[in-house]
Amino acid sequence: MIISVIRTVILYVFVIAAIRLMGKRQIGDMQPSELVATMVVSNIASIPMQNNAQPLLSGMVPVLVLVTLEVAVSVLMLKSRRLQRLVCGAPVVIIEDGRLLQRHMKQLRLSVDELCAQLRQQNVFSVADVQYCIMETNGTISVLEKPEKRVPTAEDCGVRIHDSKMQAAVIIDGSLQTQNLPLCGQTAEDVQRILNEKKLALSDVFLMTTDSEGKAYIVRKEPA
Repeated sequence: MIISVIRTVILYVFVIAAIRLMGKRQIGDMQPSELVATMVVSNIASIPMQNNAQPLLSGMVPVLVLVTLEVAVSVLMLKSRRLQRLVCGAPVVIIEDGRLLQRHMKQLRLSVDELCAQLRQQNVFSVADVQYCIMETNGTISVLEKPEKRVPTAEDCGVRIHDSKMQAAVIIDGSLQTQNLPLCGQTAEDVQRILNEKKLALSDVFLMTTDSEGKAYIVRKEPA
């Protein structure tokens, strides 16, 4: 039993490291080669977990080969447009100026119901409002509404908006998140100054977000 647990932990850590080497993507954002590699890696790693008689290397070596192949193919695709199109395919326009391109939909085996569902997820409820809809190589759609249907930007309205940068979480569960400080243009000293003004210690804070102007949102820890 102990041997099984140890083998499982080793393979678990190994597979996480292998997936990290292939990059950070959600399942829905993966290209076909990445999705195939991920599925095969998980299947290969599960075999030594279930069978203690099988050496760990028999599962780890194929995973290393697959990860190496995936990284190599990714590098080659960056240099070769032709290889990228061969492996990942090409984006396909499925709506143009409010008109459904039925031939392209048939090629993709995409039904009207599926398209409408994806449009609704983009807050678009009428095909007639769409100037372009493109099916990307990872299966998601990109939508550009007609000019009269787009939300006006500050630039369109001639309005200048003050840039206070983004609100970033600088304290999480009593721990200072130093990697987030540059995102909001603050320093550790700025955070401590805000805490002093609120008469709080770092350990008292469950969550604190702030921006470059020092506008802070603080959630105190609840009593245990």
